[in-house]
Amino acid sequence: MAENRKTDNSIIFEAEDGTEVEFSVVEQTTLGGVNYLFVIDKADDESFLILRENNGADTEEMAAYDIVEDENELEAVIKIFDELLEDVNLEV
Repeated sequence: MAENRKTDNSIIFEAEDGTEVEFSVVEQTTLGGVNYLFVIDKADDESFLILRENNGADTEEMAAYDIVEDENELEAVIKIFDELLEDVNLEV
């Protein structure tokens, strides 16, 4: 399982092999009491992910996030982010 940590405007994922990937947090929203982040890979600003906060985290700095993979959940959250980010056209 990958670990991650969050700073003010970015989130860093650390894979099991120790590699780190840094994402810029573009927007956040809450749906059904669950927090979601829209992030862009800092190395490749064309790639984006939708992350869901894992409520099992103890502190904000070590908050745990999971990549949203469920198609229905992803579509619902993308609709919200699409409205929040008017100048961005999001496609699954």
